[in-house]
Amino acid sequence: MMHEEIIKNIILKNGFVCGADEAGRGPLVGPVVAACVILGNDCKIEGINDSKKLTEKKRESLFTKIKEEALAYGIGICSPKEIDEMNILNASLEAMKRAYFDMNKRADLFVCDGKFYPKDMPIQSIAVVKGDSLVKEVGAASILAKVTRDKLLVELDSKYPEYGFKKHKGYPTKAHLEILEKLPILSCYRMTYGPIKKLLAQGASIIDVDSALK
Repeated sequence: MMHEEIIKNIILKNGFVCGADEAGRGPLVGPVVAACVILGNDCKIEGINDSKKLTEKKRESLFTKIKEEALAYGIGICSPKEIDEMNILNASLEAMKRAYFDMNKRADLFVCDGKFYPKDMPIQSIAVVKGDSLVKEVGAASILAKVTRDKLLVELDSKYPEYGFKKHKGYPTKAHLEILEKLPILSCYRMTYGPIKKLLAQGASIIDVDSALK
């Protein structure tokens, strides 16, 4: 059964659909952040889409609207240490599960972006490829996750401005990799990611940071 039919059947039974998505699979630093959202069948928020297709200004605007008007939302986080221990796919799925349980309302169907959904969910669950563009609840979750994670990186930038986190948000851009050739590895980096692993093998030092991101 196509995801549209599954969602329609839940709505016809007056049930609730929640959508989940994550942000931060690719960055070298910081946690992976997931969100889970129940918008409700009467939601009138316009412009919800895959967060990557929206401008930063539009994401910020929708972030506020979604938090104000959604029936429920939750945020789930997996730390860099957890990502190193369980790999990024499993950490992303765990963060989405945590986001679901962080909500103050239960749903009847869990829909997440991608090919996989978390194991042992207490409700019917499906994964939808490009779900952040096709299912409004998943799109809303992608916005909450992206903006929440970006705010964490801006906060980290305020403590360690020389690393440029506000600009590259932890992604392995050329500028970011050049910075890491000159500075120590912060303990909130993901030590199993290729570029970091390579620098550590070359003798790069690690310094402990006072940050919620590690």
